[in-house]
Amino acid sequence: MDVNKRLNSFLAGNELHAQDVLGCHFYQDKYFFRVWAPNAQQVWLVGDFNNWDKSLKMTNKNGIWSIATELPRKGQLYKYLIKQANGREVMKMDPFAIELEPRPGNAAVVVDLPNKNWHDQHWNNQNKQVNHFTKPINIYEVHESSWKTHPDGSLYTLKDLQKELIPYVKKQGFNYIEFLPLTAHPLDASWGYQSIGYFALERTYGTPEDLQNFVEACHKENIGVLTDWVPGHFCKNDDALAYYDGTACFEFAEGWRADNKGWGALNFDLGKPEVQSFLLSSALFWLEFYHLDGLRVDAVSNMLYRDYDRGPGQWKPDKFGGNRSLEGIDFLQKLNRTIKGLHPEDLMIAEESSAQVKITGRIEDGGLGFDFKWNMGWMNDILRFYEMDPLFRKYNFNLATFSFMYRMSENFILPLSHDEVVHGKRSLMNKMFGNREMQFAQLRNLYTLLITYPGKKLLFMGSEYGQYLEWRYNESLEWTELKDPLNKKMKLFDQRLNDFYLNEPALWQLEQQENSVRIIDADNKDESVLTFIRQGKNKHDFLIVILNFTPVDRKEFTVGVPYAGQYHEVLNSEKTEFGGKWYKHPQKVNSKHESFKDFEYKIHVNVPGFGAMILKPENIQIKRKTK
Repeated sequence: MDVNKRLNSFLAGNELHAQDVLGCHFYQDKYFFRVWAPNAQQVWLVGDFNNWDKSLKMTNKNGIWSIATELPRKGQLYKYLIKQANGREVMKMDPFAIELEPRPGNAAVVVDLPNKNWHDQHWNNQNKQVNHFTKPINIYEVHESSWKTHPDGSLYTLKDLQKELIPYVKKQGFNYIEFLPLTAHPLDASWGYQSIGYFALERTYGTPEDLQNFVEACHKENIGVLTDWVPGHFCKNDDALAYYDGTACFEFAEGWRADNKGWGALNFDLGKPEVQSFLLSSALFWLEFYHLDGLRVDAVSNMLYRDYDRGPGQWKPDKFGGNRSLEGIDFLQKLNRTIKGLHPEDLMIAEESSAQVKITGRIEDGGLGFDFKWNMGWMNDILRFYEMDPLFRKYNFNLATFSFMYRMSENFILPLSHDEVVHGKRSLMNKMFGNREMQFAQLRNLYTLLITYPGKKLLFMGSEYGQYLEWRYNESLEWTELKDPLNKKMKLFDQRLNDFYLNEPALWQLEQQENSVRIIDADNKDESVLTFIRQGKNKHDFLIVILNFTPVDRKEFTVGVPYAGQYHEVLNSEKTEFGGKWYKHPQKVNSKHESFKDFEYKIHVNVPGFGAMILKPENIQIKRKTK
């Protein structure tokens, strides 16, 4: 390994594995320490091995300070004492640390990276051959330390989650787990979104080996693992990355651009070459060292727009007079080009809410190159719709239908995420209108819409059984609610619905094509019933989806169908086993050769109040086109 060449590559913004040359490394009976602090007057290595004094003075070359010493031993703690540009001396953590001490400290630990003998080749080989756009993706979003706690209140670790979370997710019908940020962070209340260690696993969750073992166990069960990753901003703690050498290193030099007021954090200067090397290396480290299957990049809008979360007079336009962050756009394109070039099978997902920049478009066409984008517009409209009194839904029916108009504009994930069940927003179940039984009925209806609407799926933990309380980051989910028959039946419904999704190609096979969805009737505002078709590759392979958004039973309800034949009910959200009041046998109906809307045939079905129904064709007759 040509260290000098690699360090020059870091300085030029092209190093993809910077953690291999910066940080702490054991080589030929010595430990080598390197840190980037270009404007520091002096840097010392301090730690348990030298009583934290100034005896280990580092040398500077091109802004990278280094030292080789035989003193450290595995498990000992260290930091860098930096005499900053203004003469102030401050202890700083190692930005490239692989492991940090337990809180409240943040000293790095002298460690060697574990050299794991992986046994997930079958998953990896299979994953490389799959087109993710034509496969089902059903994500269970998890906050690591609040999914469940021990009876004494102590937190679950990755070892505990490996034993309990993986079989739970498998049985519940999810095929991906997405963790809130795994990177080290000093405050639980940030949920991990204010990181200090971009290569260090949060110590409260476990060790690097624990995460490797967790991912391997998931892969053996055909479950992918994603994590949220935050390259836009970082924690402003004085002993971490912030103004590392006393000047703007990782952050913008312009104060207004560095200041992230919404998070009380600092924004990365994404145009700086060394920051690009740092972040590209971090992203690849999590994907390669831990075999993760993708990253959900947080707060992309903050990286795209100079005026994001800023009022008039609080920002300056770019060189073209616009509001776009040209550095941010270039970096995100570079990030996706790099990762998709090395690991095309890994998913790159953007949390982004604007429509000015093409997020999942091809980089060659000016897009950012992400695989998927969270559909925030769908989420906001749909939750507003379900929160309102059903009496008024007919006047706001477009909230349930408008997103059909732009569904092909990006590759979407439909997120019912952690952000929607905190800060007084109420849980998903408690957002629903009416009494408890009505709320559960509408929650089942909502989840059926989630599963049948085009786009990949994401549901936050606890929502699968209809937890009543909001999510609280410092407490376990309310698992005792499963003693309530309604919660228990809600969980069963979610499980059946997820299994249905995973096994019905019509729900994911043609998602990138216009003909994957065909609207039957999106204009029935007065009755507030939405009907549409999801289509698979085979003409015979399609589903009829019926969603009743009011508590009124619709008897002999008319639905247009494309072909003559018999149609049978395969899912009804109001069945008593799911907590509903529909005790009748599944319906089987024959078509009539009478037109309805754009369809030559029609059927009549009984639709329960707040019911969501799915029908499949049986013995249908498809006419051959005549020349």
